[in-house]
Amino acid sequence: MSAKLTVLILAKNEEKNIADCLRSVQFADEIIVIDDFSEDKTAEISKLMGARVVQHALAGNWGGQQTFAIQQASHEWIYFLDADERVSKRLAEKIKELVVKDDRRYAYCNARLNYFWNQPLRHGGWFPDYVVRLLPAKGTYVTGFVHPQFHHDYEEVKLPSSEHIIHYPYRDWNHYFNKLNFYTTLAAEKMQEQGKKAHLIDFIMHPLWASFRMYFLRGGWRDGRIGFVLACFHYFYTMAKYVKLYYLDKENEHVGDEK
Repeated sequence: MSAKLTVLILAKNEEKNIADCLRSVQFADEIIVIDDFSEDKTAEISKLMGARVVQHALAGNWGGQQTFAIQQASHEWIYFLDADERVSKRLAEKIKELVVKDDRRYAYCNARLNYFWNQPLRHGGWFPDYVVRLLPAKGTYVTGFVHPQFHHDYEEVKLPSSEHIIHYPYRDWNHYFNKLNFYTTLAAEKMQEQGKKAHLIDFIMHPLWASFRMYFLRGGWRDGRIGFVLACFHYFYTMAKYVKLYYLDKENEHVGDEK
């Protein structure tokens, strides 16, 4: 009997994305959407498109939610996909080929091609952005509250960057800045846990280096106007996480008016 594939998708309030996401993985033997109690039509659309929907609270633990998803899979191979991602046609063919081959010594990493405002981001450190996605279910689990880490006993293999996931990381600028605020807070908290401190020089030098590296050393300038904009905003991203680190152990109290 040939091996089969379960695609696992974690989602919450993704009615604008979920149909296109599901459409890109219709080749799978099973599709499971782990729905974090969406308040829109995410679950309804998923069921209409043939996915099995399992509702389970994320509770701020992304790795725990992915481990729960693995436990729901019926088949030997699993493939993780986010609702804002699509499997390209070339990648779909490769996934089918690897599942048929069924060599369970390996876990496979895909490149991700990010798009923003209809433009692919191929430079500035945005591509190939490899992530583990296809691997045997047995013995696999995930940890990490925001940036998950896969734990398994398989040798990781990178697929060619031409066989990539298409990723739409930001819906608009509001979404971008909401993520910036969220992730800079988490980054500051992580640095504090590691015993790091921030000083005025960090507010200046780290952002300058980060934006310079993205725009010049990693070729962000080759992505045109959006490459320039994102490099500038990366300056503020880097500055924000060091400023937040500095103020994490400070009190923001109202001390009253001087009389």
